Amino acid sequence: MIHGSSTFIHVGQVHVDSAPRAISTVLGSCVAVCLYDPYLGIGGMNHYLLPFWNGNGLQTPKYGNIAIPKLINLMTSQGSQPKHIEAKIFGGAMMNCNENEVMMIGRKNILVAHDILKEYSISVIAEDTGGRHGRKIQFDLAHGKVLLKYALQKNISN
Repeated sequence: MIHGSSTFIHVGQVHVDSAPRAISTVLGSCVAVCLYDPYLGIGGMNHYLLPFWNGNGLQTPKYGNIAIPKLINLMTSQGSQPKHIEAKIFGGAMMNCNENEVMMIGRKNILVAHDILKEYSISVIAEDTGGRHGRKIQFDLAHGKVLLKYALQKNISN
């Protein structure tokens, strides 16, 4: 149970906060990276839609290669050191589509998270990714734990 208030983030948002607050979001093929510094009791989450910014339009955090470094930079600007930061990765579901559809966006979103976190030497200590169901997550910054609930799809028939 979360005792502080919770901030909900949408696609393309990045948020860093401290205990007793919480951060939550809902994911399908999108991915959220949750970072936590147990020494400072601060954490952050991003929510991105696509793995890579292609150079066209705005360089926004709706792209993983923009959102993850931005989240890391926000954490370090609050005093965190990358060696103390722990990462958890969620999302990347392939809902209602074939393996070849949408160039496997969910899978690519997961891979970019692993690649960038490795580049910054940040350990991934937990992960719930892939599959065919969306997820609702709430990141409890008081304990560094993520509460996860699967979003089950409903079949609608006429």
